[in-house]
Amino acid sequence: MVISLKGTAREAGKNISNLRAEGMIPAVVYGAGRETASISVPFTDFVKVYKEAGESGTISLELPTGTVTVLVQDVSDDPIKSVPQHVDFLAIDVNKPIEVTVPLEFVGVSPAVKGSLGTLVKVIHEINVKGLPKDLPHSISVDISTLDVVDSHINVSDLAVPSGVELLAKPTDVVASITAVKEEVEEAPAAIDFAAIEVEKKGKKEEEAPTEN
Repeated sequence: MVISLKGTAREAGKNISNLRAEGMIPAVVYGAGRETASISVPFTDFVKVYKEAGESGTISLELPTGTVTVLVQDVSDDPIKSVPQHVDFLAIDVNKPIEVTVPLEFVGVSPAVKGSLGTLVKVIHEINVKGLPKDLPHSISVDISTLDVVDSHINVSDLAVPSGVELLAKPTDVVASITAVKEEVEEAPAAIDFAAIEVEKKGKKEEEAPTEN
């Protein structure tokens, strides 16, 4: 399915605040031998497209100069509202392999965790992959239902990816594992040495006693 988004040329000198108030997000497009172009895209449309494509899914960006295939390279969020306020689009050649970062999606239930035998430790949350744009997955599933005992683990080599996609990580790198549950041992309160306290009190009394001339 083709994910499409319409963009318009951004007027030089246009106030960015006014642009956002009109429901648009300022953006730039660069890469694949193109000159960097300043554009804007509808806020509502971009949020929908970004949710669907992520940073590894290709987007057909329709511009006044023609349609270009892009990836979302970077999104700057408003620090207060946590909503997109600027976007970088990377133009790509659909016939050449590219490298992108893909999030890992942990699915299933670990028998070890369910049986309170151990705790699930997610070592890697995203991974770099390489392939043609059309083959790149939006995410990679990690089935944790195979983790049934303490010290069981899932390596990069256990991940399933589409044909034509290469994982750019060591096959032996651990993705997730089960560690033993540590029991908290309550320490007994330290014994009070009453004899030492009495000696200390006695010493203080002797120091405070008036001396005879």
